[in-house]
Amino acid sequence: MPADGLAGLKQHWRADATSGFIVFLLALPLSLGIAKASDFPPLMGLVSAIVGGLVVSFFAGSQLTIKGPAAGLIVIVAGAVADFGGGETGWHLALGAMFVAAVIQILFGVLKMGKLADFFPLSAIHGMLAAIGIIIIAKQVPVLLDVDPALAKGKGPFELIADIPHFIAHLDPRATAIGVVSLAVMLGWPYLKGGFLKKIPAPLMVLLIAIPAELAMDFQHTEPPYALVHIGNLIDSLHLNVNFGGFAQTGLFIKYVIMFALVGTLEALLTVKAIDLLDPYKRKSDSNKDLIALGLGNLVSAVLGGLPMISEVARSSANVNNGAKTRWANFFHGFFMLAFVLLASRFIEMIPNAALAAMLITVGIKLAHPKEFIHIFQIGKEQLAIFLVTIFFTLHEDLLVGIAAGMLLEVLIYLLHGAPMSALFKAPASVSFEGDHYVVEVEKAAVFTNWLGLKAKLEAIPQGMHVDIDLSRTKLVDHSVMNNLHHFEHDYIAQGGTVEVKGLHEHQPFSMHKHAARKRPKRAVEFNS
Repeated sequence: MPADGLAGLKQHWRADATSGFIVFLLALPLSLGIAKASDFPPLMGLVSAIVGGLVVSFFAGSQLTIKGPAAGLIVIVAGAVADFGGGETGWHLALGAMFVAAVIQILFGVLKMGKLADFFPLSAIHGMLAAIGIIIIAKQVPVLLDVDPALAKGKGPFELIADIPHFIAHLDPRATAIGVVSLAVMLGWPYLKGGFLKKIPAPLMVLLIAIPAELAMDFQHTEPPYALVHIGNLIDSLHLNVNFGGFAQTGLFIKYVIMFALVGTLEALLTVKAIDLLDPYKRKSDSNKDLIALGLGNLVSAVLGGLPMISEVARSSANVNNGAKTRWANFFHGFFMLAFVLLASRFIEMIPNAALAAMLITVGIKLAHPKEFIHIFQIGKEQLAIFLVTIFFTLHEDLLVGIAAGMLLEVLIYLLHGAPMSALFKAPASVSFEGDHYVVEVEKAAVFTNWLGLKAKLEAIPQGMHVDIDLSRTKLVDHSVMNNLHHFEHDYIAQGGTVEVKGLHEHQPFSMHKHAARKRPKRAVEFNS
């Protein structure tokens, strides 16, 4: 088990520095693209990544996650900038909402609310992420085609999708060629079977192609200013950028504070859980400590003008895959980012925006891939309905309305399937034990809205015991609880105990998926009563 702190640095600095450097190569163009798509100055994406590495790594509760700006927050950040007046004014006022949201994130950690992600149904969360992917694609298509930004300004996702033929009619052939080749590289890179090329991160390969192509075509003198990235000087840009004038628009300010805090926290917590499963040493992250660290990082980032950060899943996965051992890899990623911005910023301004758009479209495709729709359908038709409703209302309104609509539909579905109203927020559950044998009996319903109470009872059981979870007296067990019980079983067995989920033989699954929701027929309920 790798040591933490300075001992970990001494033991594994080579592995962590190597992984941090590779992640930096991946994060540099993505951070620029995310900032630009969020209507922030592109440099501020790099500021966020630098803070995420150099500041947050000292306080983080997770060992292998990489902190930085995330594509999943583009929709919220760009919306905040636009609603607060757009341009530089909107940027400064959006930072005020970010700052307050960061304070809330710290409070989430202090109040031990790291389990917050478990309250939201999985299909609604996946629907939210898929909707974000669709919005990213819609917003980046005009950038990929290098059309005048005025043609897409102020348009919502449905309008942007409808206007794609219009954008194609006004594309710039040379910049579009770079964008299309970049997109092909990003999409095709995972299919390489090995060799030297496979070791090069796809975003780096895009830069190795796009920058020479731009230089050969002399974009500096032959293309409009919006064709290339412009970042300016880091030292000149670092001052007090946050502005709390948005307080005057109380309703709008509160809306974005909630969205920054809620969506950023959810994405960060889900990433921490996912990366824990990939950790070869099976370390368990302290999600509450990590939230506090994330909040501190977002405070600093908001003051300096940077984007909100989360534990970013693609960079964190790359960190694991490249042999990182400790959280020093995140520190090195921030260190290399800072060194490059200070010493080689002129190379950044050679990057065509079409190439950055290709990278972001790839992120959007991953979030909203057809496989996601198929996977949700395989879990159950009711889960697909929740997924689609969340997507529609997110595209039509915003993220808060979208996820609220998905949750409301799921509650209504469960009530129609016999889940008693009295059990929606509190699962009647009892725990008994004899020696090292614990029995947890759950009654009425086990659904996402009452999972946190059931989880608290499960986590109170000492490690190394034999645990039976008896669901025979439930009328309904939903997909989120089935999935969460699977993860509890995995984690508990890894700590030396045993778990058996019992009492589902009379329940009828909503599909053939192993984690599908299950309903006990009325006849079985009456017989057992």
